[in-house]
Amino acid sequence: MSKYVAYVSSYTSASGENYGIRIYDVDLKNGYLKEKNQISITNSSYVSISHNRKYLYSITDFGVEAYKIQPNGDLKVLGQGNINGMRASYLSTDYDDKFLFTGGYHDGKITVLRLNNDGSIGEITDEVFHKGLGTMADLDSRPHVSCVKMTRDNKYLLAADLGTDNTTVYKLDHNTGKLSQADIIHSDQKSGPRHIKTSADGRFIYIVHARGTYIDVYDYHDTENNGPDFEKIQSISTLNDYHASGSGSSALNLSDDFKYLVSSNAGDNSACMYSVDKKTGMLTKLFCLPVSGDYPKDVALFPDNKHMVSLNHESNTMTFFTVDAKNGLIIMNNKEIKIDQPNCIIFYEIKE
Repeated sequence: MSKYVAYVSSYTSASGENYGIRIYDVDLKNGYLKEKNQISITNSSYVSISHNRKYLYSITDFGVEAYKIQPNGDLKVLGQGNINGMRASYLSTDYDDKFLFTGGYHDGKITVLRLNNDGSIGEITDEVFHKGLGTMADLDSRPHVSCVKMTRDNKYLLAADLGTDNTTVYKLDHNTGKLSQADIIHSDQKSGPRHIKTSADGRFIYIVHARGTYIDVYDYHDTENNGPDFEKIQSISTLNDYHASGSGSSALNLSDDFKYLVSSNAGDNSACMYSVDKKTGMLTKLFCLPVSGDYPKDVALFPDNKHMVSLNHESNTMTFFTVDAKNGLIIMNNKEIKIDQPNCIIFYEIKE
């Protein structure tokens, strides 16, 4: 059986402690986690692993921090990088692991940093501030870049802006690290695009909307002369017909085998799971059920697709479930784990 660890990022400002990343051994058989190490870092709101699976990058108060993943899953600090702005909320790398992108919820800014061959963080190559207003007559109508992810062909950076209800598409210059706008994907007014995922073959783009509580599915292809093309082929709710008022969608994650997609809902405090038709990209909802915690900021399937974990930001817990995809059920299978303001989880396979 394969061996895994899980990296969980969390905020530290409320608790006053220094350990923003925790490393857990993964019990695949029982769908549970056992803490093995803690990493001292402030407010690690989001973590991302390079596509070559060698390095982990984290948001922190001063900018970003890089780690080399050790053979047993532990993390060795490589260094830090300043993003020349307010604390970011999301980060990812391009598919060649030459650049690191951060998205700023607070200042509406995208920062591009060059990555060195050893995984460490180099200089800033570009900074782009989103402009404009959304349709909400409040503070959230300002630009809030909530996700930055490359298309799988490594040509375009997609930047979801929760405040302006758009996902801006940028062409990446792989030599200079500069971004140039190539397109805009317009979401419904007051919908708040939050997170983006792509199918294994790169043909389909999934965008979850925080305020709208739905997922839009796009068929993507790049035309030689006219640039990228995104055709919406489906819109599907993240909630049941009956749900708590004031709900908002949070996470969006694909299973390791890309057969399933999961999302979570704050307010309703629920997780939803979909089967993915790999030929058409279309989603079929299997269930939307309670997670026994408050404000699930992230929810993810274990690598075996038989278990699920919910990171409950306001109740300071992780809750665990056995998943019955065929019958559309989840059953709580272990006691909750206490952790202050968890925000993001990534499973990582240990190669033995």
